[in-house]
Amino acid sequence: MPVIGALGSANGTQYASFRMPENIVIVGGGQAAAQAVETLRRKGYTGALTIIGEEPALPYQRPPLSKKYLAGSFGRDRLPFRHQSFYDEHAIRLHLGRRATRIDRLARTVTLDDGSTHAYDALLLATGSRARWVAVPGADLPGVFTLRTAADVDAIRAETRPGRRAVIVGGGYIGLEAAAVLRELGLEVTVIELADRVMNRVVCEPVSRFFEAEHARHGVRILLQTGLAAFSGDTRVRAVHCSDGGEHPADLVIVGVGVAPVDELAREAGLTCNNGVEVDEYCRTSDPHIYAAGDCTNHPSARYGRRLRLESVDSAFEQATSAALNLIGTATVHDKTPWFWSDQYDVKLIIVGLSQGHDRVVLRGDPATRSFSACYLRDGELLAVDTVNSAKDQMVARKLVAARVRPDPARLADITLSLRDCVD
Repeated sequence: MPVIGALGSANGTQYASFRMPENIVIVGGGQAAAQAVETLRRKGYTGALTIIGEEPALPYQRPPLSKKYLAGSFGRDRLPFRHQSFYDEHAIRLHLGRRATRIDRLARTVTLDDGSTHAYDALLLATGSRARWVAVPGADLPGVFTLRTAADVDAIRAETRPGRRAVIVGGGYIGLEAAAVLRELGLEVTVIELADRVMNRVVCEPVSRFFEAEHARHGVRILLQTGLAAFSGDTRVRAVHCSDGGEHPADLVIVGVGVAPVDELAREAGLTCNNGVEVDEYCRTSDPHIYAAGDCTNHPSARYGRRLRLESVDSAFEQATSAALNLIGTATVHDKTPWFWSDQYDVKLIIVGLSQGHDRVVLRGDPATRSFSACYLRDGELLAVDTVNSAKDQMVARKLVAARVRPDPARLADITLSLRDCVD
C-alpha cells in the first residue's frame, strides 16, 4: 500500500494514486471500532478485516452503563452493537480479550499479549479512554469502583441494595447519572465534588444549579468544594474521608473523576501524541498507514479553530465513519459539530457544540419549569446550546451552531419565539 498523500479537496473526491488496502486491522472494541467495520463492509470493502479488543465481550454500547444497565432495566444481551452472526456473515475476524502490546511500523504488524502477530496494510487505532483513578490511601479497598465497562457495572450492581450508603467522588456526567440511578434503587447517596458546582467544565452556573436542586429534591446530598483525602475500612471500604476533615460512611464508592485517552500503544510506536493520538482532518496519524478515531484522538476543528479531544459517543461514531471512508479512498474531512447528552431522573440534558470561551449566556425559559435552554455566545456568535427537557430547541440548535449564526440576544431570550426565529 503506497503512502496516502494527495487528498481530494472536497468530501467525496478520491485519493490520487490510491490503492485499496488488502488487510485492515482495528485495535479497540468500542463504538468507533464497531462503526468502522460496519461502514467498511457497507461501502463494499471486501479485504481482510480484524478487530482486536481488550475486553472479552463483543463491541457494546457504553451510554446505558451509567443509566438503564446500572438500573437493571437494560439487559446484558442488549448491549452489543451487533451479535456474533454479523461478524461471521461479514468475515470480520475477532480477537477479543486480547491486548495489543506493540506496533511495528516498519514491518506493519501488531503484537498481542498472547505473543501472536497480526500484519496490516492499514491500521485504525480505536483504543478509547479509561477511567481516571485517585491516588489516595485506601483506593485499593474492595467496594471502591470506577464505572467504565460492563464488568464494572456488574460489580457495582452486586453491591446495590436499598438502604446501603453510596458515596460518589465526582460531580460530572457519570457521577450524577450514577447518583440518580442509585437513589432510585433506594440507596442513600452522597456526591463529593471538588469544584464549586456540578458539571462545571461543561455547563453554565444556572444549568449546574438546576441539576443540584434536582438531586437534592430526590434526596441526594451534594458536597461542593470538597476534596478527597482517603478511603478507610478493614476488609472493604467503610468510610470516605474528605480534605475538610469530614468522614462519610460508605458501603460502596464510585470514583467518577473523568477519563484519560488510551494512547500508550501509539506513544510507544513513536506516533505523535498530545492529550491523545494526534490526527489530521482525515483521521490520519503521523504515520500515513495508521489512522485513529474516537476518544483516544486529538483532532483539528475548523469550527472551533483549535484541536479537540472529545469524550463523546456521537463523535466516535462520526469520526470512525470518516476514518473508514478515508481508509478505502473516499476523502472525507471530519469536522462535525459535537453533541452530548445526559439522563438524570426524568431530565434529559443535551449539549450541542462547545461553550468554552463564551462571553455571554442567554437563558431561554425558566429553570423552575424544568424545561429551558442556555445559549452560549462569543462576540455575538452562537457557540453552543444546552437544552434541558427542550427537544424543540435542541433540534434547531444543531443547525444553528454548525452555521455559526449571530442571533439577536433579546429575541433569543423570548421563549414565545422559535429558536430558529432568533436569527435574521
